[in-house]
Amino acid sequence: MRAWRVAIAGATGAVGTEMVKTLERRNFPVASLKLLASARSVGKKIRFKGEEIAVEELTHEAFKGVELVLSSTSGALSKEFTPSAVKAGAIVVDNTSAYRMEPDVPLVVPEVNPEDVKWHKGIIANPNCSTIIAAVPLWPLHKAFGIRRLIACTYQAVSGAGAWGIYELAEQTRAVLNGEPAVPKKFPHPIAFNVFSHNSKVAPNGFNEEENKMMNETRKIFHEEGIRISATCVRVPVFRAHSEALHVEFGEVVSVEAARAVLARAPGVKLVDEPGRNYFPMPIEATERDEVLVGRVRIDPALDNGLALFISGDQLLKGAALNAVQIAELLTG
Repeated sequence: MRAWRVAIAGATGAVGTEMVKTLERRNFPVASLKLLASARSVGKKIRFKGEEIAVEELTHEAFKGVELVLSSTSGALSKEFTPSAVKAGAIVVDNTSAYRMEPDVPLVVPEVNPEDVKWHKGIIANPNCSTIIAAVPLWPLHKAFGIRRLIACTYQAVSGAGAWGIYELAEQTRAVLNGEPAVPKKFPHPIAFNVFSHNSKVAPNGFNEEENKMMNETRKIFHEEGIRISATCVRVPVFRAHSEALHVEFGEVVSVEAARAVLARAPGVKLVDEPGRNYFPMPIEATERDEVLVGRVRIDPALDNGLALFISGDQLLKGAALNAVQIAELLTG
């Protein structure tokens, strides 16, 4: 297996730092690693395989000689710089929403649609974190029983907003415990000891951006435009790992036992389902794990042929960095 000349755009962010760790942990064949970020991060050093690598400025010329870019910038920056990376000859695995719904850009979860990487034209999109975490356990159930309808309710950790989300929750928690008010700085509302609708813009259809991403991206990844999906996305005071309640209607009657059997052998899934102990997926146990934890598998009486599930997954890993590296591994063959 040949080694690749790799660059990480947005290397100092929450997802970028996880990308560095994941490349090393999975022993991805890296010939050289270039770390790119904004001008204010230039000179900062990040450790990779025993070497201290200095961060360079993200510019249009920075991709010279690079074969693979793992990008976790903002959508606007991705739109600006990704064409330059492709023009320089690199394949870009993009973690933003900039290209996800472009018809000529594959949107890939390796456990679901790995074959889609074959038709890339220089850009492969990494899906939204909540979409990835749901797709991993839903896909094997869809293959086995055929999903017709999905209602998803998310409980999303603050680190999904970036490193500043972690800082804001910590600062507000300290304030409240000291008898002081929780003053929001970047989040629109207090997050300590509170929950609120996901902090993304509400679209004309009444769903916010996060919810629309889940609905549209899931259909594209599954290549199933007919699945009826509704999502409600909520920010909760958890540092890391998203959780989701999934209510699924199938094309045939599905028993709890049959669903558990499918999930128990599904790649990327860890079945955590012990009703006798009231022990089910929790974000604290999903943190820093590659697998999506799945449990609370039960008949949903509100749906025809319905099942209800509860899942937790580390959105910085499987929901972002790990999924991107797994896409890169597909490219290596």
